[in-house]
Amino acid sequence: MADITFPAMSANDPAAQGVIATWYVQIGETVAADQIIAEVQMDKVDAEALAPHASVVRLIAPAEVAIAQGSVIARIE
Repeated sequence: MADITFPAMSANDPAAQGVIATWYVQIGETVAADQIIAEVQMDKVDAEALAPHASVVRLIAPAEVAIAQGSVIARIE
């Protein structure tokens, strides 16, 4: 299993939060290595969360809910 975390976008504020704007995958879906699985937003910065390797998505955090940077947003096998 591998945890995918909310990207750290602000080194100056480790407690910074953002939201998952869009999920591009669903639980149970197979993903490829480096596939974009979500778009995340924080203040004026947008980023993408990538799958670290090919696997199956087992857990995802809800979209449009405040999430602290570094928090687990997805888990893949």
